[in-house]
Amino acid sequence: MKVKLSYPVLIRRITRYFLLLVVLTAVLAVAFYYFVCYGVFGEIPSEEDLVNIQNYTASEVYSSDSVLLGKYFVENRTNVSFFDISENLLDALIATEDARFYEHKGVDRRSMFRVLIKTIILGDRSSGGGSTITQQLAKNLFPRKSFGFLTMPVNKVKEAIVARRLENVYAKEEILTMYLNTVSFGENVFGIEVAAHRFFSTTPDSISLSEAAVLIGMLKSPTAYSPRVNPERSLQRRNVVLEQMVKYGYIERPVADSVKKTPLDLKYSKVTHNEGPAPYFREYLRLELQDWLEKNPGKDGKKYNLYTDGLTIYTTINSKMQKYAEQAVIEHMSSLQGDFYVHWSGRDPWEENDEIINNAVVRSERYSTLKRQGYTHKEIEKIFREKVKMTLFNYDGELDIEMSPLDSVKYYQYFLNTGFLAITPENGFIQAWLGGTDHKYFKYDHVLSKRQVGSTFKPFVYAAAIENGIDPCEYIHNIQTVYEEYEDWEPGNANGEYGGYYSMMGGLMNSVNVVTVDVIMRTGIHNVIKLARDMGIKSELPPVPSIALGTADISLLEMVSAYSAFPNRGTSVEPVYLLKIEDRYGNIVMNFEGTKRNEGVLSEETADMMVYMLKQVVDSGTAVRLRHVYDFENEICGKTGTTQSYADGWFIGFTPELLAGAWVGAEDPGIHFRTIELGQGANMALPIWALFMKKVYNDRSLNINEDAEFEELSEELQKILDCEPYKALKPGSLLDILFGKRTRMQDTVEVDKKLLDRIINSFKKKRK
Repeated sequence: MKVKLSYPVLIRRITRYFLLLVVLTAVLAVAFYYFVCYGVFGEIPSEEDLVNIQNYTASEVYSSDSVLLGKYFVENRTNVSFFDISENLLDALIATEDARFYEHKGVDRRSMFRVLIKTIILGDRSSGGGSTITQQLAKNLFPRKSFGFLTMPVNKVKEAIVARRLENVYAKEEILTMYLNTVSFGENVFGIEVAAHRFFSTTPDSISLSEAAVLIGMLKSPTAYSPRVNPERSLQRRNVVLEQMVKYGYIERPVADSVKKTPLDLKYSKVTHNEGPAPYFREYLRLELQDWLEKNPGKDGKKYNLYTDGLTIYTTINSKMQKYAEQAVIEHMSSLQGDFYVHWSGRDPWEENDEIINNAVVRSERYSTLKRQGYTHKEIEKIFREKVKMTLFNYDGELDIEMSPLDSVKYYQYFLNTGFLAITPENGFIQAWLGGTDHKYFKYDHVLSKRQVGSTFKPFVYAAAIENGIDPCEYIHNIQTVYEEYEDWEPGNANGEYGGYYSMMGGLMNSVNVVTVDVIMRTGIHNVIKLARDMGIKSELPPVPSIALGTADISLLEMVSAYSAFPNRGTSVEPVYLLKIEDRYGNIVMNFEGTKRNEGVLSEETADMMVYMLKQVVDSGTAVRLRHVYDFENEICGKTGTTQSYADGWFIGFTPELLAGAWVGAEDPGIHFRTIELGQGANMALPIWALFMKKVYNDRSLNINEDAEFEELSEELQKILDCEPYKALKPGSLLDILFGKRTRMQDTVEVDKKLLDRIINSFKKKRK
């Protein structure tokens, strides 16, 4: 039987049910709040936890002239203080994200009610989150988790609770600062400091009104409103932010209208592990720091984390010299690469040795990855012949192309590589470190790689000879000799020319191989090795005479370090690159020791004579193009180096204030130029040094004195070296034959060679 209810009764029942529903909802809401508050859906940080909170902060690497070189990070974030943030940013943030920021205690009830009705009950996510800046900070500090259909309400309540607690322990200014230090701007950029540098190459305290509006506008959707990815939408969003600032009285209407007429003026500057200044150095430093931090915990016994603890690392690198080194390398290597292509036009440099490509394939990262995934060699070979889309390095810009991995391996085998290092010889401070042309595509660091050093080893031979009492003006016959005790080894000169006699200076100036081998044999191979070790060479040095010609594999870092003994008058210095480390609060974690000197590895007299002889290499020897091509007029010492088949080109040069070295060669020594004109160190490596020094001298702010001079050679040493570098006849040879007497230059008898032969033959007949 149906019961008919009167209209008033129906109204009363509906009202009771509604009130019951409201009460029940309120009870459930309160219960839900306490469930969340007491950790049913996960622990919520207490006020004490919030006082001690620390977000992941990138560690930063600085040059000696206070320029940021790069960062080590999980999240690319750097914290700034409130006083380092422009009012433009603060005003734009409050006007756009939380106009009532200074009126609430972390939760804005008006916004929460809107969220309850529209977002939670009606499910309209487009209506906005309604979160205050403090709630957004809570979300940044403690990322949201999934709870199924309760995800939104649970996270909103959590953020409201954390926001209230944050407001209890931090001032409003501190909350604004923490928010701007933690918010994401996309591209793995966290915090306003990194964002200001990334998009506008500026700092938060110097940012313009337009730039501030762009960055704050990005907070709604970093990718959608990115000035790099979506410039038009970014411009529109910037103008919305400016309107909000007008609406809430932060700027006047004419100011907003004027700024709206300006372009975005993006100054994008991305610093990644592969990009930015000194990437090869930063990678070397990263490995060194990780090892050091592992062995040196803080005072509390806790080990520092390089990627999250916000350390500040101060280095010896000079940002300007680093920039000039990078410019010099690109300028020369792009030109040299063009010469290499022309030189091998129509042919492959590996055409007589297919193993070069096979070995390169096996060494490649793609091959290693496929091997780890379980593919067989035959399967990998097939994959390597299939075309795929890839991006290739090119000096004119990256190439997006479809190519097989095998062809890409061949493509990269054509490239010549380089390494460059510059130090201050007095203290060993590394000023510039460049391990290759592009860290993204060429990971191998050629400051550290070991290659045959060629004739750059010869100064060690001559220095050892002088140290062991051999007269620098004793003339040495320029003639090929067979060394039977070393498997009939017969060294030859690079130019194939023989005859005449050289003093040590002449042999070094002209890089005469057979003369240098004669010197090492008379000096003693072990004496030369001992001196090289004392000067800083740590690599293996085989006890064979061929090391005189630079057949040993040695790194550029070692060679430059060892050469420091010459300008330092006998004292070599070990390279220094790390000065100090500070924690995120500016407390010193470690002050590293200064220069480590190896005193007296050479006598001052020997070092001075070597400096004099190495100056002649530049003035009249194998490095003379520094004078004739690059027009240097100041005092320079240096030595070129060229290895067999022109696989490696070297130049190490120094002035009284700067010492630098360059190496150039292909990844595989089997790939190289075929002529001495192109393949010698004077053509491959010396130009990098020259271009670098030109830029250094042109920058007066570096205070590198172009007119600096070496210690003047004493009168006694001048007499010891007072001999011509080369003679067609051995000085005093006629007297030697007649009287068995060896003479110095001042006793030389100048005789025409044909006349001398007639005199000798006549003398022999009379004796018979």
